[in-house]
Amino acid sequence: MRIVLIQQNIEWGKPLQNRQNAEQAISKHPGADLYLLPEMFNTGFSIHPQELAEPANGETLLWMKRLADETNAAIVASLMILENGKFYNRMFFVSPNGRTTYYNKRHLFSYGDEDKHFTAGQERVIVGFRGWRFLLQICYDLRFPVFSRNCKDYDAILYVANWPTSRLQVWKTLLHARAIENQCFVAGVNRTGNDPVCNYPGASAIIDAYGHTLAECQTNRQDVCSAEIDLEWLEAFRKKFPVLEDRDKFNLEK
Repeated sequence: MRIVLIQQNIEWGKPLQNRQNAEQAISKHPGADLYLLPEMFNTGFSIHPQELAEPANGETLLWMKRLADETNAAIVASLMILENGKFYNRMFFVSPNGRTTYYNKRHLFSYGDEDKHFTAGQERVIVGFRGWRFLLQICYDLRFPVFSRNCKDYDAILYVANWPTSRLQVWKTLLHARAIENQCFVAGVNRTGNDPVCNYPGASAIIDAYGHTLAECQTNRQDVCSAEIDLEWLEAFRKKFPVLEDRDKFNLEK
């Protein structure tokens, strides 16, 4: 499977411009199975969702569905969503057949007051696509290894983020840690550029179960990177070195 990371410099509060920029980048890298876009790629990260949120089946999700159909690939990103009077940081996995799965961010970034304006999700979401099982995660989730622990139920983790430059080394370290400890592939896409609050470095990457970096975007610029991930290789590695068989058993509390 080929995964492409679209590392965007997001235009603040301009969904149409951001969709156009993303579509242009995707068109220059055809033939992938999955395109991964940053957290809130259409607006930038904001704790004022009443100004920027879309309805559950709004313009950006319709755009994702069209693009998935046209590229015959999954399109994955998070958006600010207003549903039943509540705001969610929602990650959509849109398949080319029109099937849409979503995950509402569980770990809201309290340091930045995200928890005061958004409703936290409760469900751990894994999506099946072309023989693979993908765990969906958003930005701050990366810091919580219990929630992402592999219970032999997924093959890769997808992270979408607006992760600031001041914590760049943490981003890099934790992406590798999640891949190693869970014996899985990890694809993490981060935005670049600036918003009214932060600067963002990018440093998006695809990492294998050994912790090797398969592909990485350059820092501090718009960029695209891609890698082929191999399920047979992963299954052989897990069989040869069965770390997951010795994992700690636990149940998540809601």
